[in-house]
Amino acid sequence: MKPTLILVGADKGGVGKTTVSRCLLDYFARKNILTRAFDTENPRGSLHRFYPTLTEIIDLNNVAHQMRVLDTMETANVPVTVVDLKAGNLSYSLDLFERIGVLEAARNGAFTLGLFHVVGPSIASLDEIGELSKYLQGVEYVLTRNSINETNFFEWDEATYRKYFSQIAKTQEISIPKLNEMAYEQVDVAGVTFKDFIENHAVDGNQSKFSFVLRGYVRKWCSEIDAEFAHVKILHDVLTGGRTQA
Repeated sequence: MKPTLILVGADKGGVGKTTVSRCLLDYFARKNILTRAFDTENPRGSLHRFYPTLTEIIDLNNVAHQMRVLDTMETANVPVTVVDLKAGNLSYSLDLFERIGVLEAARNGAFTLGLFHVVGPSIASLDEIGELSKYLQGVEYVLTRNSINETNFFEWDEATYRKYFSQIAKTQEISIPKLNEMAYEQVDVAGVTFKDFIENHAVDGNQSKFSFVLRGYVRKWCSEIDAEFAHVKILHDVLTGGRTQA
């Protein structure tokens, strides 16, 4: 199976892109798919805090760091690479990848490339869609609405949909549901993955004493995310080895 590169990003800050990256890594862990991750919030990465063994902090401006991600996709023996892009850095990253041939390589089938574009509820956030459209040929584009902060999104009416999505051939949409505030806070304080919180495992791998109730909220939330991710083609292809199920 071809390696898969998944980018998670936004040009607008504060939309919860790292939460989406955490959800993806947890999803693959629950499905027993090996992953590795790169956190571009250099020098202190939020994603690295929760996944220190899977995640390397890099500076995407550094050529040697670009090589760590892209030159090792075939040799890492890990099918999925997740890159959590620095806040406000999505357009820059796609432009960089266009210039050095990453997007062309994906279009030519060297690997599968997906973009989880995390948007906020504002028109300014939606304007990013049109700005990114020129990069999206050959990219599995997943518009991601993250309700973790109790964000209220307006629904796309037909005119809005045409305006923002007409230039993108295939748009997939998912919504990350809201998680109970206390449950989210406790996972954050513990500094563990959602999976480990559910399984009552502390950072050191030992049994912890996380609340049964809060673990129940996180478990239900993860099951809702699984239902959202089940409709995403790039994730389906990873789980099935690229085979189309009958």
